Amino acid sequence: MLPPLCLPQASALLALLLLLLGGMSSPSSPHAGLVEKVFQYMDLHQDEFVQRLKEWVAIESDSVQPVPRLRQELFRMMVLAAEELRRLGARIPLLSIVLLQLPDGQTLPIPPVILAELGNEPGKPTVCFYGHLDVQPATQADGWLTDPYTLTEVDGKLYGRGATDNKGPVLAWINAMSAFRALEEDLPVNIKVIIEGMEEAGSVALEELVKREKDRFFSSVDYIVISDNLWLSQRRPALIYGTRGNSYFTVEVTCRDQDFHSGTFGGILHEPMADLVALLGSLTDSAGNILIPGIYDHVAPLTEEEKELYGAIDLDLEEYRNSSRVKKFLFNTKEEILMHLWRYPSLSIHGIEGAFDKPGTKTVIPGRVIGKFSIRLVPHMNTSVVEKQVQQHLQYIFSQRNSSNQMDVSMVLGLHPWIANIKDHQYLAAKRAIKTVFGTEPDMIRDGSTIPIAKIFQDIIQKSVLMLPLGTVDDGEHSQNEKINRLNYIEGSKLFAAFFLEVAQLHE
Repeated sequence: MLPPLCLPQASALLALLLLLLGGMSSPSSPHAGLVEKVFQYMDLHQDEFVQRLKEWVAIESDSVQPVPRLRQELFRMMVLAAEELRRLGARIPLLSIVLLQLPDGQTLPIPPVILAELGNEPGKPTVCFYGHLDVQPATQADGWLTDPYTLTEVDGKLYGRGATDNKGPVLAWINAMSAFRALEEDLPVNIKVIIEGMEEAGSVALEELVKREKDRFFSSVDYIVISDNLWLSQRRPALIYGTRGNSYFTVEVTCRDQDFHSGTFGGILHEPMADLVALLGSLTDSAGNILIPGIYDHVAPLTEEEKELYGAIDLDLEEYRNSSRVKKFLFNTKEEILMHLWRYPSLSIHGIEGAFDKPGTKTVIPGRVIGKFSIRLVPHMNTSVVEKQVQQHLQYIFSQRNSSNQMDVSMVLGLHPWIANIKDHQYLAAKRAIKTVFGTEPDMIRDGSTIPIAKIFQDIIQKSVLMLPLGTVDDGEHSQNEKINRLNYIEGSKLFAAFFLEVAQLHE
């Protein structure tokens, strides 16, 4: 039998229960006055925040095209961000520059990753924010209505490459920190920042850096936050607690290294393209089900608690279908669509290398073709198991054709899925901060894409990872006319400030 609680113990327990049930945004909160003060400062200085974003968007920090001019722009972007953090009083350790070897033998420097720390007070939690400042290529000739590197405001929308992915969210963090500094208020948390410039090119050398700094820079980190995603809705904020992994495959069928004339050889040999089409056609059925034996065996079972999350999510199916310009989805309910986007694996065929794909009527039989497809993985699927299942399946299908050609299957990319515990302190803190700023509960969602850094942080640093997006579903990341709404950018800056206060209170 447990001993009875004394008065101090009972008071402490009651305070904890009230904290969990309530929120720091209540009128009696000791931080209510500070929250209002910070928010007022941000409203008064929002034009300055937008101007800063305009300066950042103007830098063509494209990491995808390995061109010296763009690489110089990328370095300029990282230097500007480092200077901004130093002005806030952040300490930034010097990092060495790595050289990237290109296929033609040339080398290009990789911009240094910014590791910055602001505050190192014992007793305060340490929140680490990850972001990136490189962007996808963009030209106005691609179909942009405005110059992609000139931030242009139209009806409250801030158009420009990188506005939402990921310069706007990175600046929102800096805006939040700068507000406390400008008001001469202590930051309620210690902050560490890791910002890279090669995310769009595969985060070259980042995993090695995280491993190297695990027991140094990251040793004091309590929570990790990533803001490199979007809401599912245009209206309701979201918290993201899971992403799918990705196994990317190539399947090569070879007869010879030279193409054939179909009039001379058609009908007397096993055509590689026919073999490849049969192989690719064996992967899924017309309903989208993956036909590889055993592929669903390790998919995590659906729980009642998880099922309830899908019902609460704000998604208008008709609006979603219309905005996607899709005539009909494979599923008819919101819950089915979301589960097949997030918590079930999917297989997509991406292309065929070596096939004749130009306009015209060239009568060629390709001598060698390579099919490309990927499988989005979910908990608790494993890349090595999936690799073996795919190879065995395609080898069996190929053997049934009795072809004299040679087939080879390779997994060229294997990234595991990521999932977080939504009951962790920082998820509770983020929920309360969203309620304070936006006046609503967030959608609890997953992301069907793959964001490797979340899994890297979780596995190496072994701390809770939170994805806290600012942009809305129609922001068009990686697309023409990328934008972030002014409201999302400014209110997002407030959200991060409120989040600092909530994390500090929960941590106590």
